[in-house]
Amino acid sequence: MRRFTVYDSRTREVRLFAPLHPPRVGMYVCGLTPYAAAHVGHARTFVFFDVVARALRRWGYRLFYVQNVTNLDDKLIARAAEEGTDPLALAERHFAEYRAAMEELGVTSVNYYPFATDYVPEIVAQVRVLVDRGFAYRAPDGSVYFSVAKFPKFGELSGQNVAALRPGARLELDADKRSPEDFVIWKAATPGEPAWESPWGPGRPGWHVEDTAITERLLGARYDLHGGGIDLIFPHHEAEIALSESATGEAPSVNYWMHGGALRLAGEKMSKSLGNVLPLSEALEAFGPGPVRLFLTNVQYRGPLEFDRERSLPEAREAYDRLRLPYDRFSALLAQAGAAGAGREPPEELAAQATSLVERLDTTLAADFDTRGAVALLFGWVRRLAEPGVELDGLSAPALELLRSPLDWAREVLGLFAEGGAASGSDEAPGIEVALAARARARGRGDFAEADRIRAELAHRGIEVEDRSDGPRWRRVPVG
Repeated sequence: MRRFTVYDSRTREVRLFAPLHPPRVGMYVCGLTPYAAAHVGHARTFVFFDVVARALRRWGYRLFYVQNVTNLDDKLIARAAEEGTDPLALAERHFAEYRAAMEELGVTSVNYYPFATDYVPEIVAQVRVLVDRGFAYRAPDGSVYFSVAKFPKFGELSGQNVAALRPGARLELDADKRSPEDFVIWKAATPGEPAWESPWGPGRPGWHVEDTAITERLLGARYDLHGGGIDLIFPHHEAEIALSESATGEAPSVNYWMHGGALRLAGEKMSKSLGNVLPLSEALEAFGPGPVRLFLTNVQYRGPLEFDRERSLPEAREAYDRLRLPYDRFSALLAQAGAAGAGREPPEELAAQATSLVERLDTTLAADFDTRGAVALLFGWVRRLAEPGVELDGLSAPALELLRSPLDWAREVLGLFAEGGAASGSDEAPGIEVALAARARARGRGDFAEADRIRAELAHRGIEVEDRSDGPRWRRVPVG
């Protein structure tokens, strides 16, 4: 197993990862509340943790990855009322759309998507333990609240000073609470809303307790890694720590906390509540999964990612095609050569660089999942392959596979090139048009070397470009 480091949000340190029961790793990521269509901001979180999962499995860990679905909460109930439908049915519909988008995006690493309402017995059992141990209390209306004062470590993850908390933007004024910072873990039934029986009367789960009941059941009282967006640190993840450690008596409940930065549009977090969202389905339809994944991974995961509607994804598509062109060319040449195709061997220096680069990619990612650094290495390899004197035609199949290995790493770990290459018979026209647009922009800024490189790459793929007064035209010609 490869050793790697991760920034732990709780200790605020970069720590060497050490699983509780190697090689097994339990990972939980807070998933979707499907009251509306998923947007690109959601994809940032889930693509990043997909990369984490892919890397762990590549490095020899036996990962069990759980991502929950909050299929009932106040937002779902309100949206369902607006649409005149059942909230659970609404959640099912949007979750199905989300899964389809994730499949297209290549997010296939999740082992299990537990729905909150499927774990009501476990939730009730955990609430009962918290009440019996004095950490929670029943309010007059039948709701149950967690008493934050009973958990002295509350605020450790987020750095919040609980004693300074006052009712306001983050704390509801509620006459049923003993203290304003207390939070609900069982909500008394409201007429017309889904409800379940409990020792405190009919009701439904609070938000935070669904996660801790699910993780205790599926991953145990303690597990290795918990992930989510940075906006969940307070109050959600803070509450999870309090609930889990109070209910089980074991600490820490999670060994490593990882939080991804927000996707920001015009300086604001992209969110459904603000209405400044780009639906994920629209982004995938317009640009394809590869460019979207490249945009989301070509950044340090803990920092904010600025999104510009006019530039971000078009630029990512152009950059992605620069990576995709050599990958497709390797695939086409391998299809022609066959699995054991004879041919010449590459220069020793180039072969050694390909081998060492794969190790450098793993090493780079093993330093707190530096996807941006890995992407930079991949672009460096593409430039190396485009240098004068590097000739791929006539190489043996093993040689082609060796030189493609850094790009194969990108497919395996970053999830790029998963749409199928030239050898798969897929329609290449969109990628060719993107390459031609990139070439036109290069010529427009006077970068004729880059324009010539793109034209040469297209020629290697059997695409002949003719420059006309009304713009370039292309046609397929035999390769060789």
